[in-house]
Amino acid sequence: MTCKNFIKAVVTSFAMTAIFAPVATQAETLRVMRGAPSSALNVPMNRAVVVESDTPFTELSIANPGIADISSLSDRTIYVLGKEPGRTTLTLLGGDGRLITNVEVHVTPDIAEFKERLTQILPGENIEVRTANNGIVLSGTVSSIARLDRAMELAQRYAPERVSNLMSVGGTQQVMLKVRFAEMQRSVSKSLSSSIALQGTGLGGNLGMSGGSNTLSNSGAVTNAFTGSIPTNNANNGAFLFGFNAGGVEVGILLEALESRGVVRTLAEPNLTALSGQEAKFLAGGEYPIPVSQDNGAITIEYKPFGVELNFTPRVIDNDVINLELSAAVSSIDSTNGFTANGFTIDAFKRRETSTTVEMRDGESFAIAGLLQDDFMDLNGQVPWVGDIPILGSLFRSAEYARNQTELVIIVTPHLVTPTRGEVLALPTDRVQPPSERDLFLFGRVAADKAPQKGGAGEVARQDFSGSYGYVLDD
Repeated sequence: MTCKNFIKAVVTSFAMTAIFAPVATQAETLRVMRGAPSSALNVPMNRAVVVESDTPFTELSIANPGIADISSLSDRTIYVLGKEPGRTTLTLLGGDGRLITNVEVHVTPDIAEFKERLTQILPGENIEVRTANNGIVLSGTVSSIARLDRAMELAQRYAPERVSNLMSVGGTQQVMLKVRFAEMQRSVSKSLSSSIALQGTGLGGNLGMSGGSNTLSNSGAVTNAFTGSIPTNNANNGAFLFGFNAGGVEVGILLEALESRGVVRTLAEPNLTALSGQEAKFLAGGEYPIPVSQDNGAITIEYKPFGVELNFTPRVIDNDVINLELSAAVSSIDSTNGFTANGFTIDAFKRRETSTTVEMRDGESFAIAGLLQDDFMDLNGQVPWVGDIPILGSLFRSAEYARNQTELVIIVTPHLVTPTRGEVLALPTDRVQPPSERDLFLFGRVAADKAPQKGGAGEVARQDFSGSYGYVLDD
């Protein structure tokens, strides 16, 4: 292609761009005046501008062709095409070889198209777009973190790894998490055992025998039984001891029975508030000391937390949807599974925990964890061979039955919250005041109830409620 044809192609391309391009994206025009300093020329990336000079030039050059490309349309007009973000210098020389001017060329990302796309994707958001060096700067206030992330992702398409975020998130960005831990434990155990002991001088010599459960398995227990005392190692709720003499033989029979039932109810409702994107922690319980042996033989103490534990990180995303990343645990000391070593008795821990991520709106609830555990044990023990004898063998057998059931459920409810005035909040101690000496010594009152007088709590206390309301506690 000849130089003349190239110039015609460039002019045709530029004319078509000027005709079909939107008004907001038309190329800039900079006039280079004789004797006046040239201002900086801003060229959008992948767009072109035209530079005109009132003095004819014979030679022009660009310092960095990788940033901008140039071509002469005439001896007074230059076509500048932005290629890569950056800065370079355009030099114009006259016919006598003297310098006409140096034009500083700034090639920046095409924010005109970016602004248009940003308005289409995120309408109504107050986002300001500027260029800085070879990158994009975003500022303003957006309504949610999700919209901020969308704006940043779109900006990365136009200026990869060159986007500065100065935006802030407006609206309510504090989340209060209400968690309800509810646990029920039921246990039932039954046992029935019998023991028999013989003692005397029958069969031509001393006679001594005992059998059945372990209650009469030692000589001390047999001696107590024949003297009318129930053995001290009896742990059952009911025991029946009787005996008789058959000639020179004393017979003692011990029947033991156990039936126990238990119900345990555990309920905790921790409430915790955190800023969107920040982690919050809660522990209601304590710390258990555990001895740890060191390399030099010394013993140090480490503390292990137990009780109701809650860690969560809320994130408020688009349309008041709350993303919750949380972990919850309920633990307690279990002394039945501990061990003793080197003079230290260390208890075990019973722990139920969950870790999950959920999304819900303000005020909605999720049951994030549920546990139904049913342990069953049935044990039948007897003295070998003797326990198989009909009727009489029942005195040499023992049976045990135990069943433990546990139900645990964890329900979470997030709320978007804002701060309020301190006087509208009531404390549990607001209704209690120390008694006077008259109330304490004459009437035996250890505390006197008082109603709040100020703020919202006082307004509620002055209201007259009719009918049933509040909580009903059954003893």
